[in-house]
Amino acid sequence: MKRTSINKGPAGQISTLLRVLLFCILCAVLLATGSSLLKGCKKPWADLSLGFFAATASFLLSIPFAKWEKVSLRQLGLIPGKATLGKLVTGFLIGLLIAGLHLALALIFGYISLIHATPSFYTVALSFLLYLILATREEIAFRGFALRSLTYKIGAWKAQLIIAFIFALEHMAGGFTWQQAFFGSGVGAVLFGLAALRTKGIALPVGLHAAWNFGQWCFGMKNTPGIWQVSVSKGFEEKNEQIIMICYLIVMWLAITAFFLYPLKPPLKAKKIPN
Repeated sequence: MKRTSINKGPAGQISTLLRVLLFCILCAVLLATGSSLLKGCKKPWADLSLGFFAATASFLLSIPFAKWEKVSLRQLGLIPGKATLGKLVTGFLIGLLIAGLHLALALIFGYISLIHATPSFYTVALSFLLYLILATREEIAFRGFALRSLTYKIGAWKAQLIIAFIFALEHMAGGFTWQQAFFGSGVGAVLFGLAALRTKGIALPVGLHAAWNFGQWCFGMKNTPGIWQVSVSKGFEEKNEQIIMICYLIVMWLAITAFFLYPLKPPLKAKKIPN
């Protein structure tokens, strides 16, 4: 039998918001704690271990919070089903498409060129695994209990804006500038959140999120060489950053619009049993 939260009045909305804020703070504390414990370990194993620890801890933390909110993990989209793998792969393909479109616009309008960096297969595989684990952690922490609980109480778009704001704050705490955090991560959070709500789970946004970051790494657009390395024309560094951000906003809003307009299949109705 499904459990749902009963109180949808102002008091219930405030209670849910406070629980979500506490949940996000605890997820951030767990991430910081893991980072501190693994500080002396060598990369990339330290990053992989941190991602795995934080993802597992965020999932386990979701269990008592779901009981507190009186919702099930399935309602939060955290329980895998038959369609999970298909959604994950679909999300990954869409994420690569978005990352590729961003690169194409940056090459057309920006002041960059690509240089082949020839990384080893080992490096590429570890990077893929790392971005998949990190995406899983962030989707559990932000698009699981946090987003779905708020959506049930205050509606999808209010919930989206609140979670995007918190998501941006966490990235600022991680060293992002406010522009990168709010115009970059915050806008991305709206896309990932919409994907989670439209597909009723985190599988597709995990694939989408992982592919976006992995694609950016492959194209050398994370300030480190990937499969390629970005070379910026001298004297155009600042202007190029602005163009890259504008291209990012264009592709993100195109993706958000596509997810918003894409028609979902209506749920199957139970067949009437003849008398």
